[in-house]
Amino acid sequence: MFDHLGIQAADVDAAVAFYLDVFAPLGFVEAQRHPVGESSVVGIADAGGFPAFWVGPSNGPETREIHVAFTAPDRAAVDAVHQAALDRGVEVLHAPRIFPEYHPGYYAVFLRDLDGHNVEAVHHTFASRRPDRRSRD
Repeated sequence: MFDHLGIQAADVDAAVAFYLDVFAPLGFVEAQRHPVGESSVVGIADAGGFPAFWVGPSNGPETREIHVAFTAPDRAAVDAVHQAALDRGVEVLHAPRIFPEYHPGYYAVFLRDLDGHNVEAVHHTFASRRPDRRSRD
Protein backbone atom coordinates (compact mmCIF):
# COMPACT_ATOMS: atom_id res chain seq x y z
CA MET A 1 0.00 0.00 0.00
CA PHE A 2 2.70 2.52 0.89
CA ASP A 3 5.64 3.47 -1.26
CA HIS A 4 7.41 5.44 1.46
CA LEU A 5 6.82 7.29 4.71
CA GLY A 6 8.38 10.48 6.04
CA ILE A 7 8.50 11.77 9.59
CA GLN A 8 9.89 14.98 11.03
CA ALA A 9 12.48 15.18 13.80
CA ALA A 10 13.77 17.96 16.01
CA ASP A 11 17.33 16.78 15.29
CA VAL A 12 17.58 14.87 12.01
CA ASP A 13 21.12 13.58 12.58
CA ALA A 14 20.27 12.29 16.07
CA ALA A 15 17.06 10.69 14.81
CA VAL A 16 18.84 9.01 11.89
CA ALA A 17 21.54 7.71 14.27
CA PHE A 18 18.77 6.33 16.52
CA TYR A 19 17.05 4.46 13.67
CA LEU A 20 20.30 3.17 12.15
CA ASP A 21 21.51 1.91 15.54
CA VAL A 22 18.35 0.49 17.09
CA PHE A 23 16.96 -0.99 13.87
CA ALA A 24 20.31 -2.26 12.55
CA PRO A 25 19.08 -5.85 13.11
CA LEU A 26 16.51 -5.15 10.36
CA GLY A 27 19.27 -4.07 7.97
CA PHE A 28 18.64 -0.31 8.16
CA VAL A 29 21.20 1.84 6.31
CA GLU A 30 21.30 5.44 5.19
CA ALA A 31 20.53 5.36 1.47
CA GLN A 32 20.14 9.02 0.51
CA ARG A 33 20.67 12.47 2.01
CA HIS A 34 19.43 15.73 0.56
CA PRO A 35 20.21 19.16 2.04
CA VAL A 36 17.21 21.18 3.20
CA GLY A 37 18.08 24.60 4.58
CA GLU A 38 20.52 24.03 7.44
CA SER A 39 19.50 20.39 7.84
CA SER A 40 18.83 17.37 5.63
CA VAL A 41 16.18 14.91 4.60
CA VAL A 42 17.53 11.39 4.97
CA GLY A 43 16.23 8.24 3.29
CA ILE A 44 16.70 5.02 5.22
CA ALA A 45 16.59 1.67 3.46
CA ASP A 46 16.44 -1.89 4.68
CA ALA A 47 18.12 -4.90 3.11
CA GLY A 48 16.06 -4.34 -0.06
CA GLY A 49 17.97 -1.11 -0.69
CA PHE A 50 15.02 1.20 -1.39
CA PRO A 51 14.74 4.25 0.93
CA ALA A 52 11.16 3.77 2.10
CA PHE A 53 11.54 5.58 5.44
CA TRP A 54 12.50 9.26 5.45
CA VAL A 55 13.47 11.59 8.29
CA GLY A 56 13.36 15.35 7.75
CA PRO A 57 13.54 18.50 9.83
CA SER A 58 10.54 19.63 11.82
CA ASN A 59 9.14 23.11 11.28
CA GLY A 60 8.30 23.33 14.99
CA PRO A 61 7.85 21.17 18.05
CA GLU A 62 6.24 17.79 17.47
CA THR A 63 2.84 17.80 19.14
CA ARG A 64 1.44 14.44 18.17
CA GLU A 65 2.58 10.87 18.50
CA ILE A 66 2.82 8.80 15.36
CA HIS A 67 3.15 5.04 15.17
CA VAL A 68 5.39 3.25 12.69
CA ALA A 69 5.84 -0.52 12.54
CA PHE A 70 8.82 -2.02 10.72
CA THR A 71 8.73 -5.59 9.40
CA ALA A 72 11.22 -7.98 10.98
CA PRO A 73 12.25 -11.13 9.11
CA ASP A 74 11.90 -13.31 12.21
CA ARG A 75 11.46 -13.21 15.98
CA ALA A 76 15.21 -13.16 16.54
CA ALA A 77 15.38 -9.81 14.71
CA VAL A 78 12.62 -8.41 16.96
CA ASP A 79 14.62 -9.58 19.98
CA ALA A 80 17.79 -8.01 18.54
CA VAL A 81 16.00 -4.67 18.09
CA HIS A 82 14.88 -4.90 21.72
CA GLN A 83 18.45 -5.58 22.87
CA ALA A 84 19.80 -2.69 20.78
CA ALA A 85 17.19 -0.42 22.39
CA LEU A 86 18.15 -1.58 25.89
CA ASP A 87 21.85 -1.08 25.10
CA ARG A 88 21.10 2.48 24.05
CA GLY A 89 18.80 3.26 27.01
CA VAL A 90 15.74 3.65 24.80
CA GLU A 91 12.32 3.64 26.47
CA VAL A 92 10.69 0.27 25.84
CA LEU A 93 6.92 0.62 25.73
CA HIS A 94 6.28 -3.13 25.38
CA ALA A 95 8.99 -5.81 25.51
CA PRO A 96 8.93 -8.49 22.81
CA ARG A 97 6.02 -10.88 23.11
CA ILE A 98 3.08 -12.30 21.23
CA PHE A 99 0.18 -9.84 21.03
CA PRO A 100 -2.80 -12.21 20.55
CA GLU A 101 -5.21 -9.26 20.56
CA TYR A 102 -3.80 -8.37 17.11
CA HIS A 103 -3.54 -11.98 15.87
CA PRO A 104 -2.05 -15.19 17.30
CA GLY A 105 1.28 -14.79 15.47
CA TYR A 106 1.92 -11.07 16.11
CA TYR A 107 5.38 -10.88 17.76
CA ALA A 108 6.62 -7.35 18.38
CA VAL A 109 8.55 -4.86 20.47
CA PHE A 110 7.34 -1.25 20.90
CA LEU A 111 9.77 1.61 21.59
CA ARG A 112 9.75 5.40 22.02
CA ASP A 113 11.98 7.29 19.57
CA LEU A 114 13.78 10.57 20.29
CA ASP A 115 10.78 12.67 19.25
CA GLY A 116 8.28 10.69 21.33
CA HIS A 117 6.93 8.51 18.53
CA ASN A 118 5.84 4.91 19.07
CA VAL A 119 8.03 2.74 16.82
CA GLU A 120 7.81 -1.00 16.50
CA ALA A 121 9.58 -4.02 15.06
CA VAL A 122 7.10 -6.78 14.23
CA HIS A 123 7.23 -10.30 12.84
CA HIS A 124 4.03 -12.00 11.71
CA THR A 125 3.86 -15.77 12.11
CA PHE A 126 0.75 -17.45 10.81
CA ALA A 127 -0.11 -21.02 11.76
CA SER A 128 -2.03 -21.80 8.60
CA ARG A 129 -2.68 -18.76 6.44
CA ARG A 130 -2.42 -15.00 6.65
CA PRO A 131 -5.64 -13.51 7.99
CA ASP A 132 -7.74 -11.56 5.53
CA ARG A 133 -7.31 -7.96 6.69
CA ARG A 134 -10.47 -6.98 4.84
CA SER A 135 -12.53 -9.22 7.09
CA ARG A 136 -14.50 -7.58 9.91
CA ASP A 137 -14.35 -10.66 12.17
